[in-house]
Amino acid sequence: MTQLLTIPTVRRTHPLDALTADEISAVRDHLVDEGRIGDRVRFAYVGLHDPAKRELRAWAAEPSAVPHRRARVILLDTSTGATTDLVVDLTAGATVAATDVDPALVGQAPVLLEEFAAIEEILAADDGWRAALATRGLTPDDVRVAPLSAGIFDYAGEEGRRLLRGLAFVQRDPSDYAWGHPVDQLVAFVDMIDRRVVRIIDDGPADIPLTNGNFEDPELTGPLRTDLKPIAITQPEGPSFTLDGNVLRWWKWDLHVGFDAREGLVLSRIGFDDRGTRRSIVDRASIAEMVVPYGDPAPYRSWQNYFDTGEYLVGRDANSLELGCDCLGEITYLSPVVADDFGNPREIPQAICIHEEDVGLLWKHTDEWANHRSTRRQRRLVVSFFTTVGNYDYGFYWYLYLDGTIEFEAKATGIVFTARHPERDYPYASQIAPGLAAPYHQHLFCARLDMAVDGERNAVHELDLQRVPMGEGNPHGNAFTRSRRVLGTESQARRKADGSVGRVWEIVNTDKTNIVGEHVAYTLFPEGQPTLAMAEDSSIARRAAFATEHLWVTRFAQDERYPAGDFVNQSIGSAGLPEYTAADRDIDGQDIVLWHSFGLTHFPRTEDWPIMPVDHTGFTLKPTGFFDQNPALDLPPSPATKAHCAEGACHC
Repeated sequence: MTQLLTIPTVRRTHPLDALTADEISAVRDHLVDEGRIGDRVRFAYVGLHDPAKRELRAWAAEPSAVPHRRARVILLDTSTGATTDLVVDLTAGATVAATDVDPALVGQAPVLLEEFAAIEEILAADDGWRAALATRGLTPDDVRVAPLSAGIFDYAGEEGRRLLRGLAFVQRDPSDYAWGHPVDQLVAFVDMIDRRVVRIIDDGPADIPLTNGNFEDPELTGPLRTDLKPIAITQPEGPSFTLDGNVLRWWKWDLHVGFDAREGLVLSRIGFDDRGTRRSIVDRASIAEMVVPYGDPAPYRSWQNYFDTGEYLVGRDANSLELGCDCLGEITYLSPVVADDFGNPREIPQAICIHEEDVGLLWKHTDEWANHRSTRRQRRLVVSFFTTVGNYDYGFYWYLYLDGTIEFEAKATGIVFTARHPERDYPYASQIAPGLAAPYHQHLFCARLDMAVDGERNAVHELDLQRVPMGEGNPHGNAFTRSRRVLGTESQARRKADGSVGRVWEIVNTDKTNIVGEHVAYTLFPEGQPTLAMAEDSSIARRAAFATEHLWVTRFAQDERYPAGDFVNQSIGSAGLPEYTAADRDIDGQDIVLWHSFGLTHFPRTEDWPIMPVDHTGFTLKPTGFFDQNPALDLPPSPATKAHCAEGACHC
């Protein structure tokens, strides 16, 4: 049985709460009054401008000292391309910062929702595009056009233009999944400000795959099976967590759940009650960027790389989740509000899912000496959302465990991007169905972890397994130990994972020690999958420099929020982490931010068609000497009931 619960909440203003519908409307009204909004001006981004840390500390000490509510707004004039980056102080009713952005030097504003439809309209009216389709026996009415971010390359005449690139797919009827019918050897470059096509690459007609991609078509599925019995997940007494506004409390954890149109879920002020003392762990955690670069050098696809966070705003594109389908069990939903292109508030119903999951054993031991056996079950609190960006769907899942572990998992599913398969043994794509290819590509994420391990004075140590040669002191060659390296500056903290030595990064508090006299710490365990696969001197390597390392560490700065910079769309590169770390600041015993890059390198399989089973990637943060003992010793045994054990004959 799956049940939707309505948990009573007390609504209070929290400094980290996302902007409300009323606040978004107030921002828009204020900018209209200032004369900044015309018929062609669009809101490319609206979000909370986080209070400064000193303001949050003052508020924590005295709750009446609520920081001013501020909004960050990016405006785009779609008639001229003029871009303005503003901060509006809602409390004061004033614009407190306004910067004119030069797209040629900095980058473009994020892709607008209205541009998704506009690219099809512009191409449908273009004689060159219509002629290219005609050589293939097609008209604009026969195809859908993917509105693809353009990147920045050496095509003449593109400097400073706001561009999208369009690839076409035949749609046989309104319910047809067009991804099975790519129109290959054809791509259009579209200026979204001038609303005209500036370049078409057309190498002539090629066979169009006719593969059926309608994955719920009975022709593909056959009769649906009936041999799986239902799984019922119930909590008869309700969930163990509570919500006070957006402050979430569960077990010994407490945190603030926020949401941003760009980053999606933002978890802040994560702390743990250690025998009556609240101890901080992370000030702010988010997935601050993700990039999907493709490895096919064909001229119709060699430019394919999408920053789904900075260019497409994964939070804005969040799904409304369905009970019993996306989330199973006793579910609580939150419905965040984002702004549309016109600055109007838009609620996303049931976008954030909060629930508990049983995840097997926490510990188990049978002791013959003591004639005793003991078992405890592990569970976790899940805070998640799902987003759709074009053909792919991504789930972002944050997990908190009973033993103090924090984990993040990204789930990638949806439909792989397709092309015609050009030849047998083509080295840059998989043939996933007869005549249908899926180019090799990566899904690379970057977590921004503003650490506060028992306070703000933190440092990062790199720990590797160290093999000891046989010899004096190690006569049997069985010894091994661990090396420890302090990453003292930002340049020293650009690091890659190394599974051959079990490399991990320990975030220590340089001022506090535990019961055995060692610094309290949390350890980041990376998966250690490949970093960015593209050439070091490529455009994408400059723009996605964050993905060339598994770890970066910076000294905290209020305005250093995104690993690829504030304006990613058509950026020339170097912004973000390369710029942040240029000063090579001291990070030993400071207020620091970890930037952890991780992800999937996808060589598609036939099993990924016509819809891709979920693939997983992520990382883990584990307490390492943070607690003086197992923090879940006070977890009671699970009740021995018939729901869990045959005839009730079970003792945990």
